Amino acid sequence: MSFQNDPNFQQALARFDALNAQDPNQVNGAPKELHDALAMSRWVETMYPAASETVHLAARCQHLCRWEKPRSSYPEGRAGYLKWRSDLKQFHADRSAEVLRQVGYSAATIDAVTTINLKQGLKSNPEVQIIEDALCLVFLELQFEGYIGKWEDDKIVRILRKTWGKMSETGHQAAMKLPLSEKALSLVQQALA
Repeated sequence: MSFQNDPNFQQALARFDALNAQDPNQVNGAPKELHDALAMSRWVETMYPAASETVHLAARCQHLCRWEKPRSSYPEGRAGYLKWRSDLKQFHADRSAEVLRQVGYSAATIDAVTTINLKQGLKSNPEVQIIEDALCLVFLELQFEGYIGKWEDDKIVRILRKTWGKMSETGHQAAMKLPLSEKALSLVQQALA
């Protein structure tokens, strides 16, 4: 039996989705974190069809219940932002581990998902890299264009450079196939120049 048909796997996804469905923030009429988690799964399946069960679990819970720790609850500025991001990773890892324990996953699987949630070994752990590629693609596909006009072009170009630097060649190839607006494509070209 493939892991995708395993009752534990199905139950874990259902619980992750039920939690993320509580997000009060909406995107296209759907709870934002549920919308983004489904997009994460789609990108993993598209780019890495042979990805492990651990990767598929991590894709679905990467930002589990993120709205519960809003950026506004931390101080302004870079230090506040970095503290928020660090705390978020641990929060997601802890919430995910709790769900996985409840549905009966082994400590080894929970530890592997936690490692991915905490992004430990980015660029050296292939499973962490798969999730980072998916995260970057969700940003580029679903969020990036929303910042055009809100942020200065220079800031967007800096963010695009950082995003590109986190991705593998597989992620780069997928990103170059995204249907971007003329303005978005221009910013990507500036970032890659």
